[in-house]
Amino acid sequence: MFAIIQTGGKQYRVSPGDVLRVERLPGERGDEVSLTQVLMVAGDDEIQVGRPWLEGAAVKGEILRQGKAKKIIVFKKKRRKKYRRKQGHRQLYTALQVKEIIV
Repeated sequence: MFAIIQTGGKQYRVSPGDVLRVERLPGERGDEVSLTQVLMVAGDDEIQVGRPWLEGAAVKGEILRQGKAKKIIVFKKKRRKKYRRKQGHRQLYTALQVKEIIV
């Protein structure tokens, strides 16, 4: 069984037991999280597709970690114009372990 969920403006294919990194969600380590924006659920022989989301469906998970991703460097330059800008960014993320899919 798997589900396709939407969180943080992105879509993920998840199954029970999967660990995934999503955009930062509120909560602490060990907290339970319920993601209700479920786009599709596929079982052994049945597929349910929402328009846009499935009513009553949810994906329950546990927060494993709140952290920051690796730093990326944003560098802008215009040649011969003495224009250079350097900026760094570290995206916040939440590591989730999917516990169950509720249909």
